Amino acid sequence: MSYFSVPDGTELFYRDYGTGTPVVFVHSMLMSSDMWQHQMLHLTEHGHRAIGYDRRGHGRSDDPGTGYEFDTLADDLAALLTHLDLTDVTLIGHSMGGGEVIRYLTRHGSDRISRIALVGATAPHLNAAPEIVTGLLSQFRTDYAQWVTDNAALSFGDRAIPQLEKDATIRDWMRVSLHAAIECSRINLAADFRTEATRITVPTLILHGDHDAFAPLQTCGQHSANLIPDSKLIVYKNASHMLHLSHRTQLNRDLQEFAQS
Repeated sequence: MSYFSVPDGTELFYRDYGTGTPVVFVHSMLMSSDMWQHQMLHLTEHGHRAIGYDRRGHGRSDDPGTGYEFDTLADDLAALLTHLDLTDVTLIGHSMGGGEVIRYLTRHGSDRISRIALVGATAPHLNAAPEIVTGLLSQFRTDYAQWVTDNAALSFGDRAIPQLEKDATIRDWMRVSLHAAIECSRINLAADFRTEATRITVPTLILHGDHDAFAPLQTCGQHSANLIPDSKLIVYKNASHMLHLSHRTQLNRDLQEFAQS
């Protein structure tokens, strides 16, 4: 397995497949780069180099207990791009990963980046009520497994998804560091990327489900499209949050076309 070190000494896992122009995947909160395996396979089969990594506290990466704010997470992404010396990158972020992509651009610039895709992203601003945030974090502390049980169906939506893929997703949620889950939830629910979104200067593809319960279309996908100057929004019909599972063929095609644009 491959690892790279970030400035604070944390070791992060990554997978690097194929050759060609690079596409870098940033996974959602609570999950790992495993979520992107079908998209990575599809893109490598169509002439791209596909790279995915596990956020600190997630998957196979170290759990340092610190660094779960967006500045450090964006710096972790920058460390990966520097470690592999990537340029002309298509950068793709799902859910919370969309915020990391935006913060990377506003913090590190776009010299290495040609385009970005936001997939079911929680950016630019969830505008969650304080009592909702307090209740969520309290449940994470006392009964995280019950929260996963209660919210899995909302995440998957009504489209047919094989049970084994649902089970694999839930296993990913259950192996995240509880500390990382709490801290990432805290910063993601409070994040406000509205001003930063207006400063994005690279072409941006926004892919969003019209039944996304975790990142509502109007609040997130549509709002980002209104703010980001050179952006295109594609709405997936009858789609919830896990587009990589429920709408895999469409997502693979849209990401391939965008990466090759």
